[in-house]
Amino acid sequence: MSVFTTVTREQLSAWLKNYSIGVPTSLEGILSGIENTNYFVTTTHGRFVLTLFEKLTRNELPFYLNLMAHLSSHGLPCPKPIANLQNQLLGELNGKPAAIVSCLEGQPVTDPAPLHCARVGEVLAEMHLAGRTYQGQLDNLRGAEWWTACAPEIYPFLKPEDAELLKSEIHYQQRQNRKGLPRGGLHADLFRDNVLFDGERVGGFIDFYFACIDCFVYDVAITVNDWCTGADAALDQIRAEALLKAYWSVRPFTEQEQVAWPWMLRAGALRFWVSRLYDFHLPRPGELTHKHDPERFRRILFQHRAAALRGHCVPDVRG
Repeated sequence: MSVFTTVTREQLSAWLKNYSIGVPTSLEGILSGIENTNYFVTTTHGRFVLTLFEKLTRNELPFYLNLMAHLSSHGLPCPKPIANLQNQLLGELNGKPAAIVSCLEGQPVTDPAPLHCARVGEVLAEMHLAGRTYQGQLDNLRGAEWWTACAPEIYPFLKPEDAELLKSEIHYQQRQNRKGLPRGGLHADLFRDNVLFDGERVGGFIDFYFACIDCFVYDVAITVNDWCTGADAALDQIRAEALLKAYWSVRPFTEQEQVAWPWMLRAGALRFWVSRLYDFHLPRPGELTHKHDPERFRRILFQHRAAALRGHCVPDVRG
């Protein structure tokens, strides 16, 4: 169950009087949320998603909402935040910061084919092109500084070989140079459950609440790590090539991004291994995040390191 703050029809009706989206006709809790309370809201004007933010603060939220507004204004399939009568994207409901956004069509694909990966790659590249002109500023809150600070708290819970793997990878990543890599607004969490498919069409990218300003190639690596890995945690070369070819057809990597690609794959795996280790071993009191198994991303990282030793990575897709 992922509805953490209850909203009644009466409370919603009163709140929506400050919006121009009609009168509510139904309110349905969304059970798949992880950190926020989400409801499907149907009104006389259409269907929307209401989010009450359980952890993010009023100061943090404008970056994410304005990014979604920026991307949707460029035609990207992402939720469009709805402004209230004071022209504000962020309100408050039942003591929590709250926003209402457009509801997108489609369902997540849990077992993607190369076609799905290609569609995701294409839209991701379009999102990055639009993200270059976003004026908001927010550094990656789950980047190198964060995982370096978290690691000492995690080491006592790990087997010696896993602790050594983590220490070694953090040290490796500290030696890499990100300066000069193309940057802008990116999603940073584009897993399969954050993409909706309407048939063979991408209906939308959702859940932008880990978004940040960072290197585009890092966002691509995070996406490939989830969409293009198999049960053995190794990259499926066919799916990876499909995603990257589609991405490159819209926004080719620079020469520096090509060089960075192998260690960015490792950086993306490290970020989610650390976050899942931290959530698993050090949950905060009242923490709303579900515990994901950290093992998958340890294995993905291990596979990327092994591929680097063999001098092997994703096929060249420059075509």
